[in-house]
Amino acid sequence: MPDVYDADVVIKLKSRVTIVGALVNVFLSIIKIGFGILGHSAALVADGVHSLSDLVSDLLVLVAVRLGAREADHDHPYGHRRFETIATVILGVGLIAIAVGIAWDIYGRVLHPERLLIPQPSALGIAAISILANEWLYQYTKRVATLTRSKLLLANAWHHRSDAVSSIVVLIGVAGSLFGYIWADAVAAVIVALMVAKIGVNLVSDSIKELVDTGLSDEIVDEIRAEIAATEGVRNIHLLRTRQMGEDALVDAHIVVNSRITVSEGHMIADVVRDLLIDKFDDVQEVLVHVDPENLLIFHVVLFGDNALLQLQLLKEYLAENYPLIDGFRIHYIKGHLELEVILPHTMFSLSQQVNTIKNRCIVLAQEAEQISRVLVFFKA
Repeated sequence: MPDVYDADVVIKLKSRVTIVGALVNVFLSIIKIGFGILGHSAALVADGVHSLSDLVSDLLVLVAVRLGAREADHDHPYGHRRFETIATVILGVGLIAIAVGIAWDIYGRVLHPERLLIPQPSALGIAAISILANEWLYQYTKRVATLTRSKLLLANAWHHRSDAVSSIVVLIGVAGSLFGYIWADAVAAVIVALMVAKIGVNLVSDSIKELVDTGLSDEIVDEIRAEIAATEGVRNIHLLRTRQMGEDALVDAHIVVNSRITVSEGHMIADVVRDLLIDKFDDVQEVLVHVDPENLLIFHVVLFGDNALLQLQLLKEYLAENYPLIDGFRIHYIKGHLELEVILPHTMFSLSQQVNTIKNRCIVLAQEAEQISRVLVFFKA
């Protein structure tokens, strides 16, 4: 099996199956419309129009695949996948229009029964050929759609399946007319039109959901949430959002981690979450992970301002002449307050008097500064 996740291979597979489908539909459109006219079968003509719509959809898919495969650029930083979505909307609208046209023609014939067509036996053979050809196209296209994870190809596959089913309806309708039920062919044509319309409505509905960033199904979201929650280092999940772009799913997650771990460790946990989701879920191609410290509350912007600068000024004020002795400091945001860690060089370990002075002044700082809950003093390793 080729590496279907390679972009060039995916494009070739999609293009090949679409071209094959187009050639078959050219053949089916010609014989069904031609024999439908010659054989006096409205249902077979309607089915031929259905095949013609398949041909148009194949051309749309071919164009959409080429456009959607383009790399991300400055104007489209997330890529061009939604060209396929737009093509699917156009395809769906076209199917609805075709269905309305077929139904309208049959309605006119029903109002004037003398215009009802009595099909010839040859229509039966054409319907049977159509059933076999479209079922083969369905199986072939669905297999490639599964390999490439293409919703547009999958939609086109079901379009082929619907053509096969409509040909079965035509077969029954033609047979009924040949046995004396003159309305059977017209009824079959209306049923085909309704089937075409339903497919069009479903395609438009699903594509619009994607264009307005509708999230993935609840089942998938629950599975994603469970995978994130089970990742070592993740304490909780603040936010989880999903959306679809073509055949790709995008995930945004806010994970909660221990407040006292380093930035690099938090980043590593986020990378693990990202890689896990992409590996576990075939459709997930991009994951944005935001790391939140545990028990973080919203800090008042006016009160805290530039936190690092403010704490630096406070340390200089309270430590006074001892400030130059410190090696640095760290800030932790814990339960709505700040904790400071004052780092002393290991060379001060034996200078107990100066160390005690710094500790005492840090205690005073924690008592007098409202936003600071405590100040801890450490020696640098």
